[in-house]
Amino acid sequence: MRRAPVPDRQRWRTLGHVHVAAGEVPGHATHASYPTPLRMPDGSLRVFFSPRDEKGRSGIWSLDLALWPDGFEKLAPPRGPWLEAGPAGAFDDAGASVGWVGWHPDGGLDCWFLGWSLGRSVPFRTAIGRARAAPGEDRLHRTSFAPALDRDATDPLSLGYPWLARDGDGLSIWYGTHQCPPRDGRAIDHPVRRAWSRDDGATWVRDARLALDHAYAGEWALSRPCILRDAAGWHAWYCRRLDAYALGYAHSADGSTWLRDDGAVAFTTPEAPWEQGCRTYPAVFDHGGHRYMLYNGVGYGRTGFGIAVLEG
Repeated sequence: MRRAPVPDRQRWRTLGHVHVAAGEVPGHATHASYPTPLRMPDGSLRVFFSPRDEKGRSGIWSLDLALWPDGFEKLAPPRGPWLEAGPAGAFDDAGASVGWVGWHPDGGLDCWFLGWSLGRSVPFRTAIGRARAAPGEDRLHRTSFAPALDRDATDPLSLGYPWLARDGDGLSIWYGTHQCPPRDGRAIDHPVRRAWSRDDGATWVRDARLALDHAYAGEWALSRPCILRDAAGWHAWYCRRLDAYALGYAHSADGSTWLRDDGAVAFTTPEAPWEQGCRTYPAVFDHGGHRYMLYNGVGYGRTGFGIAVLEG
């Protein structure tokens, strides 16, 4: 993975702590992980996120916001569950965590999620699932109890953290994948891969090359890639794991070959206690002529999520 010269910094200004997590979602004791935006027809913003119940199983809920460059307003209490952990023995019986939600061409919701199952030789394994909601429906339904994208010879261990983009007449997906065996002496080796579909996600062709790879000797995980395309090309935000999680950024002309510019991500506001030393799991989106970032703080979303706006 090539590293580009550090460009002028992105100047992100925090707007506040949107969702505290503890005690705000009935039946779910902790967390509000992977905040995921969906622009609504009425101009509001729906944020999907994943809380955990008393057994640690994640599901998918949402929170509606009015959003402007100087602040936000919660429009209603959290709504859900949109999706819960799968049945015993399924690939997601230990949890279903939101990855990406968008509008399907038929007018309904299309959700790609991270399914968790517990292991014995390893703590867990993950695969990618898909769920849909018909127009006007407030519940997601799995398209299958099997994964939509699972391990194979290219991704032999575990994969997750999906992010999608409609690309011409097809779909692209970026996701985290565990490499086997780990490279360069890493205990864990978790970069990002891209795949394509020309049949609305029924089948996928995986790129043998890695899209986002490690750039530092002590780095061992890149996760929660968020991909956005504009007139300047393709942009990726992600979290990267060294001694602790930090945010990263990369730029691409084609969505497959990326230049990492991790130093480009900078905040103009100091860290609050809930995010001290750990801003992670970003989701960047455009809304009302401005660019925003949803992100988690300490403890993989245990302290909830916040939002920031890009200045300038």
